[in-house]
Amino acid sequence: MTQENLFHSSGKPAWCPGCGDFGILSSIEDALVNSGKKPHEVLIVSGIGQAAKLPHYINTNGFAGLHGRALPAAFGAKAANHHLQVLVTSGDGDIYGEGGNHFIHAIRRNIDITLIVHNNQIYGLTKRQASPTSDLGMVTKTQPNGVSTIPFNPLAIAITLDAVFVARSFSQEKAFTTQLIEEGIRTPGFSLIDILQPCVSFNTINTYKWYSERVYKLDSSHDPADKLQAYEKSSEWGDKIPIGILYKSARKTFLDDQFKPKDLPLFKRKTRMKEIISLINELY
Repeated sequence: MTQENLFHSSGKPAWCPGCGDFGILSSIEDALVNSGKKPHEVLIVSGIGQAAKLPHYINTNGFAGLHGRALPAAFGAKAANHHLQVLVTSGDGDIYGEGGNHFIHAIRRNIDITLIVHNNQIYGLTKRQASPTSDLGMVTKTQPNGVSTIPFNPLAIAITLDAVFVARSFSQEKAFTTQLIEEGIRTPGFSLIDILQPCVSFNTINTYKWYSERVYKLDSSHDPADKLQAYEKSSEWGDKIPIGILYKSARKTFLDDQFKPKDLPLFKRKTRMKEIISLINELY
């Protein structure tokens, strides 16, 4: 029996026809349905950009914050209600550029959040400005002589910082992407799912055809527990691009020492104003 999709919204996305964001939205809906969660048990946080519009197009709690600031807002929500399933969904510019500092330290803290990055290697909202993941030599409106800075490798950074779940997918591989998101949600701690997502309007290089000719799924010969092997796969780019789970590890999350699963969430606890006032007065 097919499960009812309570997460589907009747709103019409303001994305270009053929945009890879549609596939990612569909995969997130399917993953949440398969997780057995209800819309009120989920929060999706985003920053600014085309990808960051996603919380508007799905029927669950949503928060669209400042450019690059999705992760700290998501952390605050998770700390206030550790029972909430928190996902962050935004673009490569928002997360790896403006939010790069938060990306690094959210992984270090191992906050229990699933981060889904729509990686189209371009700023779509600002209409073809190179992003941190744009390839060397890409000519854009703001880089007429071609990109000259080395592309940011989010997977290698996440593996270095020992993120508990590091994966890559391709938006056209909808069922495969759904499986990765489901596993990211099930994994306690910080999960990164970087999804290659063609921008049909402003990136004429990294197209559906370009990715389709290069991506391949990791098979059983790849051991996600092998950090050195994961590094090698994270650096593979160009003629062949691996998708799947690159790396997995296990460590305590930032909130494990603060809350037990059955604890009452912070937002439901009674505020003891006398103690707070006393604490503040001690500062003077």
